[in-house]
Amino acid sequence: MHFHAHGGDGHNHDHGGAVVSGLGESATGILGAAVVATLALVAVELVAGYAGHSMSLVGDAVHNLTDVPTLVISWLAMRWARRPPTPEKTYGYHRAGILAAFVNAMVLTLASLFVIGESVLRLRHPVTVGTGLMMWVSVLALAINGGITLAVHRGRRDLNVRTVWIHNLGDALSNVAIFAGALAIRWTGAQWVDPVIGMGIGAMVLWSGQGILRESGHILLEGLPRAIRLEEVAAAILRVAGVQEVHDVHIWTLGTDLQALSCHVCIPDMHMEESEKVLKNIRDVLAHDFRISHTTIQFERAGLPAEAGLYMPVPVRRSAP
Repeated sequence: MHFHAHGGDGHNHDHGGAVVSGLGESATGILGAAVVATLALVAVELVAGYAGHSMSLVGDAVHNLTDVPTLVISWLAMRWARRPPTPEKTYGYHRAGILAAFVNAMVLTLASLFVIGESVLRLRHPVTVGTGLMMWVSVLALAINGGITLAVHRGRRDLNVRTVWIHNLGDALSNVAIFAGALAIRWTGAQWVDPVIGMGIGAMVLWSGQGILRESGHILLEGLPRAIRLEEVAAAILRVAGVQEVHDVHIWTLGTDLQALSCHVCIPDMHMEESEKVLKNIRDVLAHDFRISHTTIQFERAGLPAEAGLYMPVPVRRSAP
């Protein structure tokens, strides 16, 4: 959304410092240990799934295998996000986490389609499943995936950490389903339960991955942050004493918990000291009410003629008294 642009006579910039949320420095140890534990679990599930003819265990092994690039990319992304800006990358590496989340979501989607397809084939050609192996391996997998889920739970507001959290939460729930399915097969002899569980795991992963794919794609396309309304931000700026008009407002996400804004603000002629107070008040409102800490605000004298360009027909103006 664009508001129409007027000619300007000055710029005021505030480049707020980066805030890296989530697990912080402890992410390195947690995610590193998670990679090792997940690789070991994948090996156990593949061997047990092959030996026990269990599609749900094989599918869960594939699902857990997708966690490895997720964890590694997340670890790298969180390290990159803490790097300072450079002359070539003036915003730093805050988008690294968002890009990693997008890639991870693509991996989730492909893995889920594979599991669903293999489960459908197993429904057509059922085999006898070793329920004992299913039960023991599902308990081991639940302990590992549940532990990783709890370890990263605190930082799940970060989109990239949330990808890891959803991955492992889904894994833990699928482990419970596999254990219950093994009991059902042992009691009833219904071999179709195993591929049905595999299909359920695939569908669950597909659903969760699509949400992350949409959100990360929205951020990469410079979309308005989900929790912010452009009209509300413009109205809040307009309520600051000395502001007569707000236009050409743009708000986007640099990285998790780091929102950016640029806009043009019309003010009457005033001394520089007074305009600095107006600028400070605008910045305080944006930081306090909307958690926007990175701002570029251009002051203009009210009443200048509009220039050609992209615009919204009605800019936000202060009502006449």
